[in-house]
Amino acid sequence: MARSKAKALSVKSTEATDPFKLRSPREEARAPHEHVHLIRKGVRCDTERRGYDTPRSRSPFEIAVDASEGFIPLWAKDTTLRWRFRDSSFQEFEDHDAAKAAVEQLMAEAILAWGDAAPVKFTRRDDAWDFEIVMREADNCDISGCVLASAFFPDAGRHKLVLYPKMFTQDREEQVETLIHEIGHIFGLRHFFALMDESAWPAVIFGEHQRFSIMNYGADSELSANDTADLKSLYQLAWAGQLTHINGTPIRFVRPFHDSGIPAENMVSVAPGSAKLLSFGL
Repeated sequence: MARSKAKALSVKSTEATDPFKLRSPREEARAPHEHVHLIRKGVRCDTERRGYDTPRSRSPFEIAVDASEGFIPLWAKDTTLRWRFRDSSFQEFEDHDAAKAAVEQLMAEAILAWGDAAPVKFTRRDDAWDFEIVMREADNCDISGCVLASAFFPDAGRHKLVLYPKMFTQDREEQVETLIHEIGHIFGLRHFFALMDESAWPAVIFGEHQRFSIMNYGADSELSANDTADLKSLYQLAWAGQLTHINGTPIRFVRPFHDSGIPAENMVSVAPGSAKLLSFGL
């Protein structure tokens, strides 16, 4: 009897302290979603959460010591991103070739919308690719809305531009605007870049910071002349060495996966079992 009672108490105690217990739907509905980036009602961005006064709400000291993340990555000059479709993810469509062609057309329209402000070129390559376009079978929705697509920020890794079925239930204009927004992330634009209330590090206020921006929220999320002008100016100044920080955060240039690393011929043997790295202007 005592053993049974002790076991029951142990189970109850475990349940009470379960670290993986989920909130009830009612609690979830009441919970604040101040860190969710709502592009417009029912549509949220999954590439980056809502902006903070400082990147990731960190103090200047935290960013200074965390060198692995405490910088703004931008693409190096003359970068071309190679992409491909993950063919297996498009097999659910009756005509997967037509589906891929339609997505490629949407991508082209979204890239062209940025005009000559686009800091990189894109080319479709099945070998030595930098990112894949992946179609998900199921939607990604929660109480705040649904994700239509998600992308990535500049770095030397391999990445995914993920599309969700919900995106293709929207009108064509919405589909293109969604990809314009995600391509903005690929270019290196974060949500805090578009915010007007950045005040923690006021030394550098880059861009016009107008109300209407494709990187902004709600009905104000639309591509504007200021978006393209700011992006073009951002990269021109950074490449010229005239802009090295934004809001106190340093800028660093990165190259894509296919162009990263050091060629083996640049490693010259100086002794058995050792090698010396020589600089060849890389």
